[in-house]
Amino acid sequence: MQHGPAVRRRKLGGELRALRTGAGLTSGEAARLVGWHQSKVSRIETGASGVKPADVRLLLDAYGVRDAQLRELLLALAGSDESGGRHHWWHAYRGVLPPTYRDFISLESQASAMRTLETSVVPGLLQTPEYARAVTKAAVDGLDDERLDALVEVRLARQDVLRSHPPLELSAVLDEAVLRRDVGGPGVMARQLERLVEAALLPQVRLQVLPFTAGAHIGVTGPFVIFSFSSTSDLDVVVLDHLTSSLYLERKEDLQAYTEAFNTLRFHALSPEDSLDYIAGIGDGA
Repeated sequence: MQHGPAVRRRKLGGELRALRTGAGLTSGEAARLVGWHQSKVSRIETGASGVKPADVRLLLDAYGVRDAQLRELLLALAGSDESGGRHHWWHAYRGVLPPTYRDFISLESQASAMRTLETSVVPGLLQTPEYARAVTKAAVDGLDDERLDALVEVRLARQDVLRSHPPLELSAVLDEAVLRRDVGGPGVMARQLERLVEAALLPQVRLQVLPFTAGAHIGVTGPFVIFSFSSTSDLDVVVLDHLTSSLYLERKEDLQAYTEAFNTLRFHALSPEDSLDYIAGIGDGA
């Protein structure tokens, strides 16, 4: 269990090491190709030190990596501002967002799929502006209007991943408490429930409700997110949110445990079709 930047360095280093060995090079040979000392390559590969995007680009060229998607992902892990498209738009909010939140958004923007269990609030990618404002104001004490506006803007901007090409594939299991908790008042909740029904009809979104009648379940310990990446499963990561920070789990056994937990939750949840009816029923006051 590590904080975001550390796990990203480790993941990036491990992937670069795999690419080097795949190219048939020793660390010393790789260092000579790019004009470095061998120890620099070793530090990068072990995650002991950070690496600039320009240095990652040098290594990828030396290893003959031409896969544009993989290059973009690795450059993003290194903090590149040049990975193209909408990536790194959040840098404009650097003064507002804590590093752990920026790191989460970076992973979200690069992931091909996201699986999430939510036990308290609607997932950020599916929130309406009014709901986002109400839940942000409640969660972060003492916000002035300017900072609140900025955080809501960020929440809504994140939702572009569902409209990108290709879009992020979102699979969410929502505890019934998410649908019943009054956030912002009846009007805000009514529109939020409508938004969930609209989102559930999108081909890239799969929503399932875990009703109260399911009883105690494996998700009672708290919400979590699993990010998956199309280029390599070695970059997959579980994110656990806490009040003041986020923790990242990237060991294979952790990923397997949370993947199995998510599959169990989906099994006990209502089907996507029945979940749609359930959400609509709550919205109608059933």
